Amino acid sequence: MVTSSNYQQRVWFITGTSSGLGRALAEAVLEKGEAVVLTARNPQKVQDLAAKYPDLAIAVQLDVTKPEEVREAVKQAIAQYGRIDVLVNNAGVSTIGAIEEVSDKEVRRLFETNFFGVLDMQRTVLPYMRQQRSGHILNVSSIGCFSTANAWGFYNSSKLAVEGISGSLASEVAPFGIKVTIVEPGAFRTDFIKRSVVVTDTQIKDYEVSIGNMRQDMWDHDLNALGDPRKAALAMIKAVDSDNPPIRLALGPDTVEVIEGALEFIKSELDAWREVSMSTNFDDY
Repeated sequence: MVTSSNYQQRVWFITGTSSGLGRALAEAVLEKGEAVVLTARNPQKVQDLAAKYPDLAIAVQLDVTKPEEVREAVKQAIAQYGRIDVLVNNAGVSTIGAIEEVSDKEVRRLFETNFFGVLDMQRTVLPYMRQQRSGHILNVSSIGCFSTANAWGFYNSSKLAVEGISGSLASEVAPFGIKVTIVEPGAFRTDFIKRSVVVTDTQIKDYEVSIGNMRQDMWDHDLNALGDPRKAALAMIKAVDSDNPPIRLALGPDTVEVIEGALEFIKSELDAWREVSMSTNFDDY
């Protein structure tokens, strides 16, 4: 059951606020009367929000793959507001292609943003949250962590890496009053695919049978998605408002359905192979 904490104005630091879920979340937080550090690789794209809420928002340049910009953005946030209460690691990119097709260079580019960018942001903000003895980190993951969608393997693996560190982080920082929530969105009506997805140049003909339709159909995916970004934003705010926020916050009926299917599949395979799995100890034990 979700219960609300006593209201206080918080300072949110959100990466990737120029569009999509990041933009929707920033707008919802500002409407609520809380402060937001609006970050984007091109801060001009969020300057309209900063101008609309001059007492609550600042626009800051931030490419999460550049450590110097990460440190400078956090420095500006602290100089302006004196604290960071909520860090939302939302910025992300993707590559479409079969595992065999995507180049090492492209894989590293994807992980630099989706994983190492998140890692750097957390490590830079955590000292301030530990000093405050409070804070909440939201790491935006994906429905893909529970699916085996063709052509999305590297995107999904980068999000799985984020989930891997998030679980450990949640336990490590709990004594300092810091909370961690993994946000797992499904399909939302944003421009993520058109804006942030790269289709690999190398396309092996054999894979047309398994991922050809994905390449052809994905461009209409954003426009046809059932998820409302504003409702996703309100759900994230509700989690932060909660006295007992979830470690994992699934967003969208599609995500709930995929997670339930994945859990059933894991349980069925575990049961089918239980005897083999349980047979690997030394005989003495």
